[in-house]
Amino acid sequence: MKQLIKSKCEAYFDEVVAIRRQLHQHPELSFCEKETADLIKKCLASKNIEYQSDIAGTGVVATIKGEPSFRLERSGMEKSHSIGGDFSTSLEMTGKVIALRADMDALPIQEVTDLPYRSVNDGVMHACGHDAHTAMLIGVALILNNLRDKFSGTIKLIFQPGEEKLPGGASLMIKEGVLNDVDMIIGQHVYPDLPCGEVGFHAGPYMASSDEVNITVKGRGGHAAKPAERENSLLAAAKIVSELSKLYPEKGGDVLLAFGSFVADGTYNVIPSEVNLKGTMRTFDEEKRKSMKDSILKVAKEVASEFGCDADVFIEQGYPSLQNDVELTEKCAAFAKEILGEDKVRDLPQLMTAEDFAWYSQKVPSCFYRLGTSNSSKGIDFKQHTANFNIDENAMKIGIETMTFITINML
Repeated sequence: MKQLIKSKCEAYFDEVVAIRRQLHQHPELSFCEKETADLIKKCLASKNIEYQSDIAGTGVVATIKGEPSFRLERSGMEKSHSIGGDFSTSLEMTGKVIALRADMDALPIQEVTDLPYRSVNDGVMHACGHDAHTAMLIGVALILNNLRDKFSGTIKLIFQPGEEKLPGGASLMIKEGVLNDVDMIIGQHVYPDLPCGEVGFHAGPYMASSDEVNITVKGRGGHAAKPAERENSLLAAAKIVSELSKLYPEKGGDVLLAFGSFVADGTYNVIPSEVNLKGTMRTFDEEKRKSMKDSILKVAKEVASEFGCDADVFIEQGYPSLQNDVELTEKCAAFAKEILGEDKVRDLPQLMTAEDFAWYSQKVPSCFYRLGTSNSSKGIDFKQHTANFNIDENAMKIGIETMTFITINML
């Protein structure tokens, strides 16, 4: 099976690279991925792979079903035998539905690479690798469709819009029922922190929830030299940030609260009537997530009142924490070692970054793993969400082989 998958990947690889480059040259922002979806549908249709489109706007979901004859053989029954209760039990065991996910959207970044297929859309760039995710999932689809007689069950290939923008395309696709019949879901993401040729896994809570914190401190503004005639909203806001940083220090722990914007539109001798704070709060635990929100509201209100001010707190809910199912992730890592080699599979630490794949992980057993894409010898070592980001395209071969092998073995 390993050699069969590798040979199929080799046969389709040039096509996958061409797809990735076309996507990279024509990136589209979140929930605007119409041309991207059209390309995906064209590729699927050319191989007679069934799909549904316009899900959550531009989303596409393809379906590949294993051959029924394979289920009969796996059940230990001859095809001539009558189908009784034993077969239905076996079918339940081997006829699972596995979802594979790739996100499609790009970022509002002006690309500065010298790639011959660099973005032609000003101010829009595939700086997070979603072009590679989409191209690889098409490659996986082509191989799995060609190997339908080698597995039972059903594979759903989810091409998802809007990962980079709240509320996240995953949440919208879930609302439209994309997970209703799914037993488990697997996703892979490019990762320049690992070299091309390696993959990485983390079982259990892997990526943090992400919520946007907005605090507005209000008080009478006025002349700086007349404190009796005004309140000091700026001091109140500064103390709120200070007290919250003591409560949630940035270093260590499994929670994080950091403010990136402090806007007080006064001047030398003018205390503003309003100060606006913006920050992010992150944690791996949903209970701690709730308690953090309560604490932020309490501290902001109490501190503001010390200065005769008031504080309005609005916390916009972002993505939940990403929970990798332990058993599923350990199985996936074992299959990755089998096809790539023990030395090519790494254990990864938790990350405070967020990912909307987390929505899926809150609903069904999930495994979200990383695909190494850097190659310092080629000068490919820039991080994601930067204008220089690129990948070693050979990593896509590793990604296709790994995801295909994991999927067939899970079925």
